[in-house]
Amino acid sequence: MSAVTLSVLDLAPVQADATAGDALHATTRLAKHAEELGFRRFWVAEHHNMPGIASAAPAVVLAHLAASTSRIRVGSGGVMLPNHPPLVVAEQFGTLESLHPGRIDLGIGRAPGTDPVTARALRRNAEGLAGDSFPRELTSLIGFFRGADPDGIVASPGRDAEPQVWLLGSSGYSAQVAAVLGLPFAFAHHIAPDNTAAALALYRDHFRPSETLSAPYTIVAASAICADTDAEADRLAAPRDLAFAQLRAGRPQALATPEQAAAFPGSDAERRFAAQRKAGQLQGSPDTVRAQAADLLAAAAPDELMLNTLVYDIDARIRSLELTRDAIGG
Repeated sequence: MSAVTLSVLDLAPVQADATAGDALHATTRLAKHAEELGFRRFWVAEHHNMPGIASAAPAVVLAHLAASTSRIRVGSGGVMLPNHPPLVVAEQFGTLESLHPGRIDLGIGRAPGTDPVTARALRRNAEGLAGDSFPRELTSLIGFFRGADPDGIVASPGRDAEPQVWLLGSSGYSAQVAAVLGLPFAFAHHIAPDNTAAALALYRDHFRPSETLSAPYTIVAASAICADTDAEADRLAAPRDLAFAQLRAGRPQALATPEQAAAFPGSDAERRFAAQRKAGQLQGSPDTVRAQAADLLAAAAPDELMLNTLVYDIDARIRSLELTRDAIGG
């Protein structure tokens, strides 16, 4: 297996016995270690109305992470465009790019990242929530960075301070939009592993060179939990599995301890769901993760592999990154 560029996707998980502030401090610590370990970029994701996630305001979190590091690229994985007017996003990320030139990524998603009621509370009207609005709003956002708004509005900061814009997705639709616009594309393998290879093939087949990008460029984001043994990795993964089961049931909670997760009386359906989510991801000892990564890289051939390590303890998250980097050789 040849070496691959490695990056990090973090959700700033809130522990069951801790605060959002504790979670954000842990994420900052993780970003610093990722920089020391040589990871290319560190992204945080926008989610709302979820007690277990503290990264609801990516632009604010990224300002702190960029100021706390010096080399690693920091960005959103992603900002959910249906929740925000494009001008606001352009000004926020234009400000970040102005403060930290050449280090800011703006990953854009087309889902709200929350439930419909919360999505309406965020946007206040339904105009930006319609699926067919996304290409228009994405084009408008990029236009603000390049001074091309037809109404003569100037995003300041924003104009001439364009971060690297990415399109995120878990389907063929997002892949094709990224290809037509000539944008780099990040696929959420940790959400939709069965769609990964097909979506990346669509992106590459339909890619049109742009002033942003001359050739296709892809990231695959995968769940990655690596420990000294397979059994320890499974123990660390139990809170993640419980969190997804609670989210699926409409009852999102803060991240349980491994002991709490192990004691949870899950149903057969929840156990099957956890097994399905584990399939195709990276979980186990270094030898196990090395083999899993080889399969994933052979099937998808991404330019970068982005690791999402959703475990309870920050020391275990850092250790997982170290072991995964050494196992994969990034």
